[in-house]
Amino acid sequence: MYRLIFKRVLLGLVILWAVSVVVFLATQALPGDAARAILGRDATPERLAALQAQLHTGDPMLVQYGKWLAGTLTFDLGASLANGLPVGQYLAPRVSNSLVLMMIAAVIATPVALAVGAWSALRRDRAVDHATSLITLVLAALPEFVVGIILVLIFATGWLHVLPAVFAAGEGAVWQYPAQLVLPTLTLVLAVSPYIVRMMRAAMVEVLESEYVQQARLKGLPERTVIWRHAVPNAIGPVAQVIALQLAWLAGGVVVIEFLFRYPGIGLALMDAIGNRDLPVIQALSLLIAGLYIVVNLLADIIGLAANPKVRTAAR
Repeated sequence: MYRLIFKRVLLGLVILWAVSVVVFLATQALPGDAARAILGRDATPERLAALQAQLHTGDPMLVQYGKWLAGTLTFDLGASLANGLPVGQYLAPRVSNSLVLMMIAAVIATPVALAVGAWSALRRDRAVDHATSLITLVLAALPEFVVGIILVLIFATGWLHVLPAVFAAGEGAVWQYPAQLVLPTLTLVLAVSPYIVRMMRAAMVEVLESEYVQQARLKGLPERTVIWRHAVPNAIGPVAQVIALQLAWLAGGVVVIEFLFRYPGIGLALMDAIGNRDLPVIQALSLLIAGLYIVVNLLADIIGLAANPKVRTAAR
């Protein structure tokens, strides 16, 4: 098990390095001169030369990549070309805002999805079970931005008009504006919950048909004890990896949701940086999102090994 985890860590580092190469080449492949595109047509030769020196556009590409990678490894991410602030200082509050949004969505989605999946399995082949399966299938098929738009149409337009359509708060922590957090949080919850619900239902159905659950019933144990002491704990194990993978999806899926609701997180910062051709911010955020995804996937693998004795034994 430890050997497998070590291999996964090494693989994650290799993937992160490959992502850094792709991100660097993608930003370098943008058409035209990056310095001229950033400063515009009215840029003076002095400002143009200064920005070109800052971006190292005159150096060979391999040298440029080496300098950028060395700065990244030492957490010297440079300065934003749009506002002149250090990239770390500029992104710190936005990363914090995104983590708040993802944590709220995860805390709500995980227990609710587990409960709905277990409840659907206990009513297998009934109307409630069929309705739950249909709803989760539709939600899983819809892109998250479509779900967000539908929620805006229902709760922020002429139908109900009870919630703000976008996040328009001023200064201060985002949790000080709970009404403006509802729609982006609900969108993320509806985006990740269907997969957990369906997996929990399948795992619960399998556990309810197992021999040890049947034996517990034959012993005369109350049905509530059978469900909560024998069925649910054994069904959650296989679902744990799916939960971790859905949380990993939040690291990338939050970009679209934040842009849709103008939420001041890494998603909105990334879209603004792309519009302004702010290369240091684009590179830093791309690596950050990739790093979060790799870390959460690694945790998902570890949870899967720890929760499944068969997998843990096979890993040895």
